Amino acid sequence: MRYALSVIVVIAALCQHSHAETRGGNDPNKYPQVLIQAGSFQVGCSAGDRFCHEDEGPEGGVTVHVPAFLIDTQETSVAEYRECVESGGCSRPFDYKRVHYCSYDAPQRDDYPVNCVNWQQALDYCVWRDARLAFEVEWERAARGDTQTPYFWGHKPADCSRAVMDVGKPGELNRETDGCWRDLSWPRNSFPANPFGLFDVIGGTSEWVMDWYVIDVHTRHYSAGQLTGPKDGSLKTIKAGSWDEKHWAQRVSNRFFKPITGNPDLYGSNGIRCVTELEGSLRVVE
Repeated sequence: MRYALSVIVVIAALCQHSHAETRGGNDPNKYPQVLIQAGSFQVGCSAGDRFCHEDEGPEGGVTVHVPAFLIDTQETSVAEYRECVESGGCSRPFDYKRVHYCSYDAPQRDDYPVNCVNWQQALDYCVWRDARLAFEVEWERAARGDTQTPYFWGHKPADCSRAVMDVGKPGELNRETDGCWRDLSWPRNSFPANPFGLFDVIGGTSEWVMDWYVIDVHTRHYSAGQLTGPKDGSLKTIKAGSWDEKHWAQRVSNRFFKPITGNPDLYGSNGIRCVTELEGSLRVVE
């Protein structure tokens, strides 16, 4: 039987944690999560969204029914990730001494979202917590908050009153407009939560998900009910615009992709949000 590489990677992540390691557990008092009820929604390009790319599927989206799951209300913080590193469950990411915008070990940034992490580091952290990364359809259902517009507040583009982002305009000279002129992320929960109670699904860090990236996932997989996407690939999907992306990249249907591991300089905008499975939740497909 041929197993999908996603399954092998997840099993390897589970096996690498030694008996001597202190596991993080998934205490809801320590890692607040919200229940996303089972329900149907349109995943992908929102109706009337002129910024959609080809990989966001047909305008108006594709109808999918997503089983219930629990998802973190906040992005993983520097302090939370450090606990995993110190327990032996996670590897160190780039820190601020290497690149100023990497928040790991930076003074007074313990409650910033951890960034500069690759997909494997993100998965390892969630597994250490007895959780996993979200699938793309789970992430987008939670991020939309039962809305069907490009942003959970409507069609008005994101700006620094709603999210930490790059406010630069196309074609203008680089004026360090990333992070709303700070050139790095902000503390978690700096802006109001979405209707489901999730913070920083727009702005903050972009978030790794479980899925392999393919350009036609909406018409090839989601429309056929294959909600965990392709079984293998070479790149992983990333959701949510980050502190260094402009407003069109902050739309909830927007998609990025990067290799699982590679040059650490690739991952400055990437962070973590974990999901806890319930009975009937989506599973990694063999």
